[in-house]
Amino acid sequence: MALNDSHLTEHGLEIKGSGRILLIACGALAREILDLKALNGWDHMDLTCLPAKLHLYPEKITEEVSKAVTKHRSSYATIFVVYADCGTGGLLEVACKELGVEMVSGPHCYSFFEGNERFASHSESEITAFYLTDFLVRQFEAFILKPMRLDRHPELRDMYFGNYEKLVYQAQTDDPALTEKAKAAANTLGLAFERRFTGYGDLKTTLAKL
Repeated sequence: MALNDSHLTEHGLEIKGSGRILLIACGALAREILDLKALNGWDHMDLTCLPAKLHLYPEKITEEVSKAVTKHRSSYATIFVVYADCGTGGLLEVACKELGVEMVSGPHCYSFFEGNERFASHSESEITAFYLTDFLVRQFEAFILKPMRLDRHPELRDMYFGNYEKLVYQAQTDDPALTEKAKAAANTLGLAFERRFTGYGDLKTTLAKL
């Protein structure tokens, strides 16, 4: 399936397939989930994604996920929400419990890509780290530069990132071109660079249980 990151950011992904389990995910995870489905033959799972840009407005995530569950629940035996807390302050977890659906564990995708236990073990020592995933490297301008107006006002950089020390690129794939883009992003933000290959982390092990 050909995917367009800009479309995933603005519109998400419509359902294709006829499985018995529906995954409702963030558009930023579409490529990774579809890759896992293809690699593992998970034809019993269908995927729909909400627009990735909801992460710029986390207060809207719970409502939009709830709408999607309500819309599709009569068509599937099981619905699984592929969002972590993602800045909802626990509201998404409460909504999922009320709706009777499960969701990915963890505070955010940076945690479950690295593995929640491993991420928690060093999170306090990395409070000055800024994280990017494959998707966010590809969409660096749309999610970082433009929303923060750094494309027009680069002088704002130190106000936003002055307390950060390094950019950690959590690589889901081994792509030299993405690594170079991530290095360029770190340079743009004035941060040291670290590449950390995570693969799919807890996303893979969680979906494998469905």
